[in-house]
Amino acid sequence: MIQELDIDAIHKALANPVRRQILCWLKDPEAYFQEQVHPLAMGVCAGLIDSKTGLSQSTVSGHLAILQKAGLVTVQRVGQWNFFKRNEETYRLFLEHMQAF
Repeated sequence: MIQELDIDAIHKALANPVRRQILCWLKDPEAYFQEQVHPLAMGVCAGLIDSKTGLSQSTVSGHLAILQKAGLVTVQRVGQWNFFKRNEETYRLFLEHMQAF
């Protein structure tokens, strides 16, 4: 199944430096989130992302929602926690799209 890309949402998401930083951290979670108790294969806990940015929980939640809407991250809910991972398939498709220009 071919994933539908929202190119405008991706550009909007990538336009913000905080969101780009979050995506950088999620690209290599082992380097940035060693303190996480749960396996990093399931994603990074939203609370750790909040702590790393130094921003309020609500602000970071908004950034993560924009990234998720753009398809750049996926979320897995486990109990009361949300775990975020980069969606590498979206990156691959977006890069293919951009190379077509």
